[in-house]
Amino acid sequence: MRIVVLGSGISGLSTAAELLRDKHDVTIVSAEPITATTSFLAAAVWFPTAAGPVERVRAWSETTFERLAVLAAAGTPGVRMCESTALYRGEPAVPVWSRSVRSFRAADQAELPRGYSFGFRFAVPLVEMPTYLPYLRDQVDAAGARWVLRTIHRLDDLGDLCPDVVINCAGLRAAELVDDPEVYPIRGQIVRVANPGLSMSLRDEAHPLGRAYVHPRANDCVLGGSLDLGEWDTTPNAELTRSILARCRDLAPALADSRVLETLVGLRPGRSEVRLELDTSALPGIPVIHNYGHGGSGITIGYGCARESAALVAAL
Repeated sequence: MRIVVLGSGISGLSTAAELLRDKHDVTIVSAEPITATTSFLAAAVWFPTAAGPVERVRAWSETTFERLAVLAAAGTPGVRMCESTALYRGEPAVPVWSRSVRSFRAADQAELPRGYSFGFRFAVPLVEMPTYLPYLRDQVDAAGARWVLRTIHRLDDLGDLCPDVVINCAGLRAAELVDDPEVYPIRGQIVRVANPGLSMSLRDEAHPLGRAYVHPRANDCVLGGSLDLGEWDTTPNAELTRSILARCRDLAPALADSRVLETLVGLRPGRSEVRLELDTSALPGIPVIHNYGHGGSGITIGYGCARESAALVAAL
């Protein structure tokens, strides 16, 4: 089938890759290159964040976890399994995602930073998006995808491409494209610092100063962060940068003298529930499959959503 995929973030490229694997003819339409997408900025560690509904997210997450684990084992550029610790100041309930990760256990006291009485250790995929996203783009290019760099304002702007099916992976722009009032931005600010030699990913979702995470990469560490619902401003906030540095140094004191490289802001595509469904009314005579509203879980559920999108195409 002749398929137009709208969007070139992790959802759009993952969906295009699956459709190409199923031998469809794929054109990717995007308003910007992949380096300008929110996905390119993402810390991109597998962890279900700000997405629903719970059961569908769990299934998509598990599918994506296994796919990323396979890619890591194969030495795929930018993808690796990362030892991680979730930190708590009191003893928590076992999280619902525990059954989806590897090597899950309670952390020993000696493994916890000062001020923390409990933690869980586990291994999850970590994806360095500035490396992996260009790799994925090259894979879809090699499989025969075509690209159209264009800003569209309505889905019927795609008519000249004569699609049999449109896959809507437009993220935040879906609000305008299909008049979806449920879509809203989730502002996220991160700080990149020089890596002082860390290899463990750390997070505290209930830090007194705000959620905190430290994700070490090959050449830097990504520190975060924020989940600011409804905020459109992409200007870095200096006070928030200082707060992120302070809270992340609580998690990893070795960051105390790390040089700040840059502060980045991205807008995640929020929605009360991910919209992944077939729509036969959006474009007369052309089925549309919506795949957007992933919140902060794009890398965590992206492949699972891509596979389900491809299955919906197959059912047509």
